[in-house]
Amino acid sequence: MEFIELTGKTLLDVINEGEVDFNELRQAGVTSDSIIRINRFGEIELRKQGEWTLVGGLIGNFEERLQKLTGLDWV
Repeated sequence: MEFIELTGKTLLDVINEGEVDFNELRQAGVTSDSIIRINRFGEIELRKQGEWTLVGGLIGNFEERLQKLTGLDWV
């Protein structure tokens, strides 16, 4: 699976209004310093101690937004 990694702060810039519930992300443990990865399906995963945890998903043309804001490509 290919991912783009980013911080929790950058994730908040990628998300469109109404796309993901910010309170749910906070409850899942996402902070501005969190390490996040998003796969090509838009699934958002949070890096926790020894594992990645699914915490939400993006919809729409998130690929373009994600690549533009991070300057990264899928790896």
